[in-house]
Amino acid sequence: MISVIIPSFNEEENIAQCLVSLSHQTVNKSEYEIIVVDGGSTDKTCEIARKYTDMVFIQTSKKVGGARNDGVMASKGDIIASTDADCILPPDWIERVRDDFADPAVVQVYGPVYPIEDSVGNHFSLLLANTFSRIGYYSQTFYYTLGCNTAFRKDAFIKAGMYRCIDAGDDIEVAMRMKDEGKIRFDGKLKVGFSMRRYQQYGTLKSLYEWIYIVAHGGETQKYAYTQKKYK
Repeated sequence: MISVIIPSFNEEENIAQCLVSLSHQTVNKSEYEIIVVDGGSTDKTCEIARKYTDMVFIQTSKKVGGARNDGVMASKGDIIASTDADCILPPDWIERVRDDFADPAVVQVYGPVYPIEDSVGNHFSLLLANTFSRIGYYSQTFYYTLGCNTAFRKDAFIKAGMYRCIDAGDDIEVAMRMKDEGKIRFDGKLKVGFSMRRYQQYGTLKSLYEWIYIVAHGGETQKYAYTQKKYK
């Protein structure tokens, strides 16, 4: 059993396409469950999510990392797959996650992203991000494990201490602890459609600067109203 955990907050315009893509996978639905952990949405996010998922509930832990942790603790699966409510998953996503864990030594798997909003600028931005991710993996210096496209062996994830409940960088920081539990694998074919809407709204350079600033300050700061703060 693979448990897919999706944090959400006021995503009524995007979550349906995410959940529909998860509902049309190459593996039988009996092999996975879909759990949405909501941060207290004031729109129809939860109403929409209930049409496609096995479970929808309001998070009790703080931040987006806490929402993912809550989902893990409520899950039935031995493998936890994480994505975001505004992402689109290819039909073989869960199948690839399953196959990547065929090696019992593997405790975490992650892959690249591509932009849902098709433009030269968006493709270039994510080309740089994916190149950065590959360099880190193949040099064994760091793991750029984005929360929108990563999966864990559940027992190892819990043993490692799960996500830190911070504003930013929780999805990358956790890999530094997971590597002590076993092998981390980068799968270049494990791709996810990633929404660039926040970067387009606030500007790529400004968004990246704010994210780096928050990470540099231990993942928490009051200087910027980073989007992940919306998760309670």
